[in-house]
Amino acid sequence: MQQEIEALLAVQSDDSEIRELEKELNALDPELADLDRRRAQAAAAVARAEAGVEAEEKRQREIQTRLAQHKQQQERNLAQLDEVKRLKEATAATAQVETTKRMMAEDESEVQACTKRLADLSAAVTSSTKVLNDVEAEQETARSEIGAKKDALNEKLGAARSIRDKKSTGIPRSLLAKYDRIRGRKPQALFSLREGSCGNCDTALPLQRRNMMTGTGQIEVCEACGVLLYSETA
Repeated sequence: MQQEIEALLAVQSDDSEIRELEKELNALDPELADLDRRRAQAAAAVARAEAGVEAEEKRQREIQTRLAQHKQQQERNLAQLDEVKRLKEATAATAQVETTKRMMAEDESEVQACTKRLADLSAAVTSSTKVLNDVEAEQETARSEIGAKKDALNEKLGAARSIRDKKSTGIPRSLLAKYDRIRGRKPQALFSLREGSCGNCDTALPLQRRNMMTGTGQIEVCEACGVLLYSETA
């Protein structure tokens, strides 16, 4: 039984080391998430600016098409005006020419406005792209360092788990399963008796159980807190 206790204590020591390595590894996740968040924000700004350019270019094409149509219409209007002979027809044709002329002026004004907006939006694309490139360049070293830390920790974890698995082969399966089940709920599963009481919750054990543990080296479960108990004087 003493060998089982020693083996279980060795496994518990390895589990403590593994838990600390896992904490270190998990602590890197928020750092990486923050880098991802900042890059995503910069990339989203580029996407918004590019979408704005695309929408404005589409609007500009539509206005230019409309302007071309109005120009063609004006050519027909002028040709028709040249052909009319009566005053009434001339008045109507002239009104049509003036109406189309106003529409062409509005189209040209909108084209100019679109051109200005496109210049501003293109500048926004250039600016936001530079910010994204700066963020990526700035993060390159940080990401490389985090990646190196993760690789080193994963290597240590792999080695520690391998050692732990080898040591656990000397522990009866039923006892190891009970230990693992308790460890899943508590940071530490195995405690020694402390002056006849549970080393975790200080609940006193009946004298008969204490004597049995001392005499045989038996590992017992604390009825109060559920951890495994052993006697150092076994």
